[in-house]
Amino acid sequence: MLKFVKASLAALVLGAVALSGLAQDSKLKGEIKIDGSSTVYLITEAMATHFKKLHPGVNISVGISGTGGGFKKFAAGETDISDASRAIKDAEAKKCKENNIEFTELQIAWDGLAVIINKDNNWATKMTVEQLKKIWHPDSKAQKWSDVDPKWPAMDIKLYGAGPDSGTFDYFTEAINGKEKVSRTDYVASEDDNTTINGVLANKGAMGYLGVAYYEAHKQKLGIVAVAPKAGADYVLPTNENVLSKKYSPLGRPLFIYVKNASLKREEVRGFVQFYNRRGDIVGEAKYVPLSSIQQLQQRKRLDAALKTIN
Repeated sequence: MLKFVKASLAALVLGAVALSGLAQDSKLKGEIKIDGSSTVYLITEAMATHFKKLHPGVNISVGISGTGGGFKKFAAGETDISDASRAIKDAEAKKCKENNIEFTELQIAWDGLAVIINKDNNWATKMTVEQLKKIWHPDSKAQKWSDVDPKWPAMDIKLYGAGPDSGTFDYFTEAINGKEKVSRTDYVASEDDNTTINGVLANKGAMGYLGVAYYEAHKQKLGIVAVAPKAGADYVLPTNENVLSKKYSPLGRPLFIYVKNASLKREEVRGFVQFYNRRGDIVGEAKYVPLSSIQQLQQRKRLDAALKTIN
């Protein structure tokens, strides 16, 4: 097994070197349109920045309309790639099929959803899923922190989180409330994670949730909650190790890009997606959890299989 892993790592390194060498000699030109998840945006934008240094003739636009909003544009044929913080839904895939859009799903990273609190909040640094449900479920009567735990202060809870078009919203509601899109509505909902961050910074009684990369960028100013899946279980923080090992349960998740197969026929799109697949180091730079070498090879095989079908 160790020999296999070493060989896999060596193959990844050689592949990245080879790709870089080809990229520097390439005369790629064209336009790539991408939209979707605000979480995956951070990775895709970083990938685009690095890729354009090698290919200045390629224009890459990366939008943030949320996972659901991105899939709407993708199904309508408006984009080449859709960023997604959850897997595509049956209804979304059906819409693509109706519009004759064939696609390939590629996992590009792992992420943990961070539950953030104000830096001055020193009472809710550890919470169970059940306590989070007491706050976020639509049947919740919790208006003050003491409604969740009588030992906590009788301070108003001010909530911030993802909007309903976001894959983050879908994932969080299913993980915490047991069903996708089931959530209380009296909170500040936004597709822009900076709204959540600024809201939590401004109010001692605030709580929000977002992709851990956004927390990492502001962690000197924010507090974070260690989450236990049930009472008596360990409280776990969304570190890289905990997310990749799936110890950060149930708020660890895979991240994806969806590529239109017809777009892969264009050299600039094909080159960008191959570059994306090989550059796990850029995923790390963006503060997300890179795939393991074996997982990365699996996704490369998936991409290679798609390329064979369109050639």
